[in-house]
Amino acid sequence: MSRPREFACLYLGLGFLGIECLLWLPAAAVLALLLPRAFGQRVGRRVICFGFDLYLRWLAWLGACRFDVSALDRLRDAGPMVIAPNHPCLLDAVMVLSRLPRMVCIMKASLMNNPLLGAAARLAGYIRNEPTLTMVMAAVGELGRGSQLLLFPEGTRSVCEPINPCLPSAAIIAGRARVPVQVVLIETDSAYLSKGWPLFRRPRMPITYRVRLGRRFEPIDDHEAMTRRIEDYLAAEVGASSLRPPPAPASRR
Repeated sequence: MSRPREFACLYLGLGFLGIECLLWLPAAAVLALLLPRAFGQRVGRRVICFGFDLYLRWLAWLGACRFDVSALDRLRDAGPMVIAPNHPCLLDAVMVLSRLPRMVCIMKASLMNNPLLGAAARLAGYIRNEPTLTMVMAAVGELGRGSQLLLFPEGTRSVCEPINPCLPSAAIIAGRARVPVQVVLIETDSAYLSKGWPLFRRPRMPITYRVRLGRRFEPIDDHEAMTRRIEDYLAAEVGASSLRPPPAPASRR
């Protein structure tokens, strides 16, 4: 793809997402006041699912990206579980949420107050990642009500090879809620929107993204042992993937 077309795809893609957020922002804020909480959460999550799916379709239509996320459809009716992907870039949550309309997401507290994202996240009943005990109890409650929970075990985007050390949150929440942890593997051939990648830096396009289902771990009481198993499995699968981004740019080293 030529450089001018790559720049056009970059700005048209970001602009489309910004317009979606701006259009939904006032509606989400009003609905959060008017609708009963449980009904509002269902509406909010389905709108996010639809909007992110539309965004991915737009990027594919532009020719900016190729997405293979259909494996996630097998989880729609799988019941409550912690869905635990690796985290190579900012589009990871978008890909997962675009296919699973009953998903509740654990978000950074700062994003919950973001002018573009906060109202939609609050309507959908997304969970702040701090304080930790409140986060865990809220997540367990959502799982008990039949929701699926999106939680990145690394805690942030990957900066280590093949993944960052995993935090125990997924194992603790799964153990308390007595639900499994479903590992999801996100593979890409680009470092676009990885940790340290400036939002408006042009990547080489088209970018390929592939999502596949990994192992499902049943809950155990020893959350440290379960965390090690999840980390070892994720590291092995990501390290063996045939779809890997190039080495990090010098500005990220």
